[in-house]
Amino acid sequence: MVMLAKALVLDPAILNPKIVLVTDRVDLDDQIYKTFQACGKSVVQAKTGEHLLELITHNKASIITTIIDKFETASRKRKISDASCNIFVLVDESHRSQYGISHAKMQNVFPNACYIGFTGTPLLKKEKTTTKKFGGFIHKYTMNQAVADAAVTPLLYEGRMSELHGDQVQLDKWFERITQDLTPKQKTDLKHKFRREEELSKSEQRIAEIAYDIGQHFKTNFNGTGKKGQLAVSSKVMALAYKKYFDEFGDVTAEVVISASDTREGNTSVNEGSLEAVQAFWKAMMAKYGNEQKYQDSIIGAFKHSDEPEILIVVDKLLTGFDAPRNTVLYLDKRLKEHNILQAIARVNRLFDGKDFGLIIDYRGIFGELNEAIDNYAALENEGFDREDVEGTLTDVSEEIRLLPQRHTNVWEVFKEVGNQKDLEAMQRHLEPEDRRQRFYETLALFIKTLQLALANARFQDGTPVAKVSRYKNDLGYFLNLRTAIKHRYGETVDYSSYEKQIRNMVDKYIGADAVTQLIAPVNIFVIDEFDKELETIGSDAGKADVIAARMKKTITEKMEEDPALYKRLSELIDEAIAEHRAKRLSDREYLDKIRVALEGLRGKSTSELPDKLKGRDEAKAYYGVLREPMARYNVAKPSQADLLADIALRIEDIVNSHKIRDWMRSQDVKNHIINDIEDYFYSLKGRYELDIDFGMIETMTNQVLAIAERRDS
Repeated sequence: MVMLAKALVLDPAILNPKIVLVTDRVDLDDQIYKTFQACGKSVVQAKTGEHLLELITHNKASIITTIIDKFETASRKRKISDASCNIFVLVDESHRSQYGISHAKMQNVFPNACYIGFTGTPLLKKEKTTTKKFGGFIHKYTMNQAVADAAVTPLLYEGRMSELHGDQVQLDKWFERITQDLTPKQKTDLKHKFRREEELSKSEQRIAEIAYDIGQHFKTNFNGTGKKGQLAVSSKVMALAYKKYFDEFGDVTAEVVISASDTREGNTSVNEGSLEAVQAFWKAMMAKYGNEQKYQDSIIGAFKHSDEPEILIVVDKLLTGFDAPRNTVLYLDKRLKEHNILQAIARVNRLFDGKDFGLIIDYRGIFGELNEAIDNYAALENEGFDREDVEGTLTDVSEEIRLLPQRHTNVWEVFKEVGNQKDLEAMQRHLEPEDRRQRFYETLALFIKTLQLALANARFQDGTPVAKVSRYKNDLGYFLNLRTAIKHRYGETVDYSSYEKQIRNMVDKYIGADAVTQLIAPVNIFVIDEFDKELETIGSDAGKADVIAARMKKTITEKMEEDPALYKRLSELIDEAIAEHRAKRLSDREYLDKIRVALEGLRGKSTSELPDKLKGRDEAKAYYGVLREPMARYNVAKPSQADLLADIALRIEDIVNSHKIRDWMRSQDVKNHIINDIEDYFYSLKGRYELDIDFGMIETMTNQVLAIAERRDS
C-alpha cells in the first residue's frame, strides 16, 4: 500500500492526487498510519467522523488514514461529496466490512474515486464477491512466491484427530506414547485425572486429553525458545475448560482472549451453568484490568513481548488480522470454513528468529475443509486467479518427515573421506576447513528439524521400527557432541538463539541431557587457571593447540588496533605453526609447544625483546611496537636504537596522558592538542639527533600513535 500510494503521488499524469487508506480495525489503522510515517510520507489519521469531514471538506491532507465506520458517523452529521476523479481509496482487508452501509456511505462521499482493495483471502459468495466489488484482480502475490522470497515461512499441517477420536485401543496407544517417560505411579495419576469422577463428560475428558497433548507438544518443541502458540476452540466454555486443564497440568502457560460474556461468540447454545462460568470469568477480567480494551491489550502485549503466556486460547478473536511473528503453532479444535481457514492458518507464517515454518496441529480434521477452500479459490480461474496461486499453502507434515532418511544420510556424507567415523579426533580434524564445517552445520540443522517433527508425530512413532528410531537418536547425540567439540576447538561463536533452545528441549526429551555435551561460553584466555582447566578436558595435544590458536586469533582480531606490531607478529607465529603442523613438519606435541609460546607472548609474559624501562608501561609498549619499523631507518650513536625508541614511546605515553579527559576520544580539540605536541616532540628529536625525518613520516607516525591511544580507551 505504501509503495502504490507513493507511485500515485509521484505520477506526473495525476494532478493533485488524494490518497485515502481505509481499514476496519483501530489497530490496523494505527499500523498503516505508523508505516507511512516511517516511510517519510506526510499522512493524517482521521480521529473521529467529524475530523474526517474536516479533512475532506477543507482538503487538508493528501494522504488520509481512517476506519470505514467513520464514513457512516460522518454522514449522520452532514452530507458531503467530493466528486474529484483524482481520489484513490486503498482498502486494506477488503474482504471484510465492504458489503454494508459503511461502504455505501464511503462511495457516496467519493462517487468518482478509484477503489483498490487489498486482501489475502477474497470472498467468493455470490452475494459477497470481492472481485466484483473491486473490479477484478490487478496483481497477485501468491503463497508460493511469498515463501520463495522468504517473506513468510512455509506452513506444515499435522492431523491429530484420529488418535483422540478413535476407539479405546487408539486412545491407549496415544496414552502410552505421551507417557513413555513417566513412572508407573505418574501414569496412574495422569490416567485418573483423565477419567476422574463419574460425572466427567466425554467432551470434558476429550478436552483434558487434548490439553495434555498440547502441553507436551509445546514443552518439547517450543518451550524457552521465545516462540508462542494459539489454540482456536469452538466456544467460550471450551476456552475456559482448556485454560483450567493447562493450569492443572502445568506444562504450558496460557491465557484466554474472548469478547464480553453477553455475546455468544462461536457458540449458539450455552447452558445456564456454562454461561455462569463465562460471566464469572469476564467479571474477574474486568475487575483485574478495568475494561475490555485493557484486558485484551494487556494479554496480547504479554503474548507478543514477554515470555508468558506461551499460548493464547481464542474463539473468534485474533484468528484474522492478528500479527505476532513469534506465533509459531496453531492448535485447532474448531471447525473453520472458506476464507476463514486461510486467514486462521496465516497467523503462524510470519518470520521470526529461528522459525523455519509455521505449524498447524489439527484436532478436528479440517484438512477436507481446507482443500475445499483451496478448490473454491481455484474456481476463480475465469477472473484471473489460478489454482497454482493457492497450491503450496499448506504441506502435510508427513511430506517433510519422508525426507528424514535422506537428510540423515546427508550428514554422514560430509564425512565420507574419514576412514574411522567413530574416531572423534579424526572427525574433528576433518572439519578443520571452514567451508566443510559450514556444510556440516547446514546438513545437521536440516536433520534436526526433520527429526524433531518426526519424533513428535504419532504416525512416525507407530510406523517406524524401534531400532531405526534409536539409530536416529544416537546419531543425533553423536553429531551434537561433535558440533560442540569443533565449535570449541575452532573458536566459533556460541549461538544462544532460539534454535539452540529447541535443540536443548529435544535432547532433554528424546536423548537425555547427560548424553550430549552442552555448548558453553569459552573461558577468557587471560583467566589462566580456568583456561588451563578447560584445556585439560581436551584429549589430544593437537586439539589443545587448535583451541588455543582459535581463541588467540579471536583475541588478536579484537585487539589488533591496540598494539598492531605485537598482534601482527603473534598472528604470523600462529599461522606458521598451523601450516607446519598441517604439512606434518611438526608433531602434535611440537605444535602445542609452539602455540603455547605464542600464548605466553599474548599474555605479556614473553617480553624479552623489549627494553627493561618499558616494564609496566603497556601503552608505551604498543607505541614502541608501532614505531619500531619506521624508526629503524634512522641510526643514532647514543643512546642505542632500542633505548631511544623506548624513550620516545614513554614520552609519547606521557603526552597523551597529559591531555586525557573524560571521553577525550570524542573531542577534536583534545586530539588536535595531542597531535600538535607529538609532532613538536618529533621535530625536537630531528634536531637533537640529526634525523632526516620528513613531515610526511612525522604525520604518519603521529596518526598511528593516536589511533592506538583511541582504541585502547574506547
